[in-house]
Amino acid sequence: MENFLYLKELASIKKSNRFRTRDIFDENLIDLASNDYLGLSTNKSIFIKAYENVLNQKFHSPKASMLVNGYNQIHKDFEEKLCSTNSFEAGITVGSGFLANISLIEDKRRKNDTLFIDEEYHASGILATKLLKPEQVIIFKHNDYEDLEKKFLKNKRVGRNIIAIEGVYSMGGDLAPFEIFEIANKYESILIVDEAHSSGVIGENLLGIYDYYKIKPTKFHIKMGTLGKAYGSYGAYILASKQIINFLINRAKPIIYSTAPSLFDTALALESLNFIIENKQTLKEKITGHLNIIQDILGIDSKSLIIPIEIADNKKVKDIQEILKQKGYLVGAIRQPTVKSAIIRLIAKIDVDKNDLIKVCNLLKDSNVNK
Repeated sequence: MENFLYLKELASIKKSNRFRTRDIFDENLIDLASNDYLGLSTNKSIFIKAYENVLNQKFHSPKASMLVNGYNQIHKDFEEKLCSTNSFEAGITVGSGFLANISLIEDKRRKNDTLFIDEEYHASGILATKLLKPEQVIIFKHNDYEDLEKKFLKNKRVGRNIIAIEGVYSMGGDLAPFEIFEIANKYESILIVDEAHSSGVIGENLLGIYDYYKIKPTKFHIKMGTLGKAYGSYGAYILASKQIINFLINRAKPIIYSTAPSLFDTALALESLNFIIENKQTLKEKITGHLNIIQDILGIDSKSLIIPIEIADNKKVKDIQEILKQKGYLVGAIRQPTVKSAIIRLIAKIDVDKNDLIKVCNLLKDSNVNK
């Protein structure tokens, strides 16, 4: 009976120092682990505005799928604001980034289409590829546009080509190269860009990688973003041409068969978007200030607020996390299978006081963990 359960598997996970638990961390710990990049999860002014918006609605729950009667004016207002701000034709709010990636990758492809996906794309996208036929999926080396083009030219399939990348990669914090956008344009390929970790953090207007490279979206471009990072809420969205959005509405199972996204979370994201637009200069200055500290102390030149420090030892990475917790700071201790080799994931959140960020960086440097 014991073998039928998972005792052996759990023992193996524990032995490799990969065992995970859900912990409620001390709220007094200074958070340098979460994806709340702009610190908006504690902004009560935004919260109150969202609350008042929902309070004025007849219903505070979406009640049903968007295609039944779950679509609300709050969803519509948020989508229209996203479209006008990001220069896309159409958009749709989705329950989570995971569901958005399943919608885009599993439901967008047709019989003869080929998906080219970066090897470090988010797990939700990699999972979605398992729902496709093996011949429909080609994985290219991380951020290697030469490898992508080489595999593009070798592909003999006659359907549409779809490329899937992230704007900022969630573990490495590195940006997708501009050359991939050029390749997509050159071959008129549909380009899916997961902007979960770039929207709100990079670009002249803090809108993400399209904004960063000053790329005007075309009918081939798709932008997916999440609301649980810089926007301090929960959920996701997809921006694209009207034709692509209409196709998703009619074919994407996570959209058709899921209850519409939370009204409050969507209202909160709308207020966060407005806040970012109105305060972009101040926010950008804080981001630059924090990244300068990272550069000066750790010698890491990063364009994003995700700072990975390779440790390559599962036990050591947990030990370092515990040492920092004793000092009052929480950082991420990331192990397999999320990453190939264990890292400390330091998030230079801009609501963290500069003196605290300096202290944490010096603690990491003094521990020689970045060597």
